[in-house]
Amino acid sequence: MIALSVNLNKIALIRNSRDTVIPSVPEHARMCIEAGADGITVHPRPDQRHIRADDCRDLAAMLNVEFNIEGNPFAGPRVSDRKGVNDYPGFMELVRELRPTQCTLVPDGDAQLTSDHGFDLSRQAEELRPILAELRELGIRSSLFMDPSPEQMSLAAEIGADRIELYTETFAMAVAQGDGVAQSYERFRDTAEAAREAGLGINAGHDLTLHNLPYFRELPGLMEVSIGHALTVDALRMGMPAAVAAYLAVLAGR
Repeated sequence: MIALSVNLNKIALIRNSRDTVIPSVPEHARMCIEAGADGITVHPRPDQRHIRADDCRDLAAMLNVEFNIEGNPFAGPRVSDRKGVNDYPGFMELVRELRPTQCTLVPDGDAQLTSDHGFDLSRQAEELRPILAELRELGIRSSLFMDPSPEQMSLAAEIGADRIELYTETFAMAVAQGDGVAQSYERFRDTAEAAREAGLGINAGHDLTLHNLPYFRELPGLMEVSIGHALTVDALRMGMPAAVAAYLAVLAGR
């Protein structure tokens, strides 16, 4: 069974649009878990535009499912300039403090609206190696956010990654446009097969929806999908528990 980890960034984004505590991130995590979600994902950025460091602390204190924290391992501390928002301690400092089940490393920056590319290990392998070693020492499963690049999978394993998370926007765009779907899927399939040969686990995420997930769920070795934006949009229409149930049904092939 492919695990569903629900990304709660958009719940926090709605809350942050007002000076309020609603919608509650922990309460929505509870709803997701009660509906059957296998995990909760958050991506705290240094500017704390959506999920904040304190949200991560609140979730770590209450979750009884897998907790996945995503972010740039090179993001340092930052002083908050917003009333009532505590400072950002730095990504790795937050991970060391909270010890999530999984840490997904993503090469993003403030200028990006959302994550839009994976690591290029031909350039970044050696700077990631000690970080992956530290995560293993802390007992945290590591995952590298990667484009569908079969040639990079053996290097991801060699530097110590446990899993890769495939950045799936190109597949989602092909499905939405109705063009090049088979070719896009083939590239992801080849990458998944290379990852499995290298001994890596396979996660996936970004723009996966109820529409494109039935196709993508057939990817060989797929262990987990992290879905936030589309699931939150569906939840506005059908409610969070029903949205989670709908994604779980698709992942189960129902």
